[in-house]
Amino acid sequence: MRLKSFLRLLPLLLGLPAGNAMAEAYPSTYSPLPSEPTLITHATILTGTGERLDDASLLLADGKISFVGEGQASEDQVPAGVTTIDASGRWVTPGLIDVHSHLGVYASPAVKALADGNEMTNPVTPNVWAEHSIWPQDPAFSRALAGGITSLQVLPGSGNLFGGRSVILKNIYSTSYQGMKFPDAPYGLKMACGENPKRVYGERKQMPSTRMGNMAVYRAQWISAQKYIDDWAAYDKKVAAGGDEAKAPKRDLKLETLAGVLKGEIRVNMHCYRADEMMTILDLADEFGYKISTFHHAVEGYKIATKLAEKNVCAAMWADWWGFKMEAYDGIQENIAIVDRPPGSCAIVHSDSSEGIQRLNQEAAKAMTRGNLAGMDIAPERAIRWITSNPAKALGIDDQTGSLEPGKMADVVIWNGNPFSVYAKAGQVFIDGALVYDRDNPDLQPVSDFELGQLLGVSQ
Repeated sequence: MRLKSFLRLLPLLLGLPAGNAMAEAYPSTYSPLPSEPTLITHATILTGTGERLDDASLLLADGKISFVGEGQASEDQVPAGVTTIDASGRWVTPGLIDVHSHLGVYASPAVKALADGNEMTNPVTPNVWAEHSIWPQDPAFSRALAGGITSLQVLPGSGNLFGGRSVILKNIYSTSYQGMKFPDAPYGLKMACGENPKRVYGERKQMPSTRMGNMAVYRAQWISAQKYIDDWAAYDKKVAAGGDEAKAPKRDLKLETLAGVLKGEIRVNMHCYRADEMMTILDLADEFGYKISTFHHAVEGYKIATKLAEKNVCAAMWADWWGFKMEAYDGIQENIAIVDRPPGSCAIVHSDSSEGIQRLNQEAAKAMTRGNLAGMDIAPERAIRWITSNPAKALGIDDQTGSLEPGKMADVVIWNGNPFSVYAKAGQVFIDGALVYDRDNPDLQPVSDFELGQLLGVSQ
């Protein structure tokens, strides 16, 4: 085999996807902070798996959950030098996960210079990546940490049909977004249906300006993406057969992302409100052989709760946002509880807000309350899944985080009481076993360099 042919075959021999760069672009450089063994005792623990454990213990060691159970860990399970926290009267949960955030891309303060979340220059922009807009100094990250948020998905905005790639972050301080990037997490693709794209581009007298225009553009792009896959496959076949003069297709960043969806490598996050449109989008996914991971907002999710469960599609919803535009008009406060009812369901509470992310537990509490008032009998150990294990499932990181199970990341929150109380506050927050926030210790209440710079400019 000639050298040229061998070099062309090398990505295939190494198991790398055809048509992509040899090495991962913009890789995570996240490294867990140093931690010490920590034993939390006498706590009420919500594991995120549907269990509630009373007077229970949780052991964090080497950045992982080592033991969780009622009573005490045995002496042989507890390493030397362990720090013990008596959590009597307090509750412990997995770290909270927000699947829909714009922190860093619509950073605080809310000024035009920091508005980097919506590339509204074309209805089709899957080539943009939200991570390339993230400002790690956004003060909202530390505010979210004080609310128990340990991981979050940052999405581009919803002005386009294809808005771009999302990224999952660990909520720690870093000088670069890559230092926050959740290791080995899959990418997501933000898409939007309904009013937003048709309004943005309809006002410019270009397609799409209607819902049928939305669908026509989606379909055309998926056809192009399938051809892109086929062209690369044909090229790889020629190279494998020794075709020294085979010409590689031109790399296309838009189609590369869409091809990743069709190959099951990138998860679709679909901004969609109305039940009829969600049903249409499910049919669209069937037509082109890809899967919707999560419908975001899903204000009318309650109308198709059984279908969502059958399709194994998550729905990320607000507790009570409704009526701010026509497609949000038919919202009800029991939406999340109803979506959560069918077997196999995946209901999620999201924020879509730099303020709501600070009290995601209270948003879940509102949804739980409305469900209970409607007679659905939702216990805390079930509702906690809406902001822990279900979002982890939607993001494809549930094998690493989202629940308190041995071997998983020690992402943990100790609350001053029931996390679904209006008085609940996160007292201590651990990420990979490291104590990164402590409400009683000012040294463990992080602020960004941006805030420190502002404080230094204040005259005394």
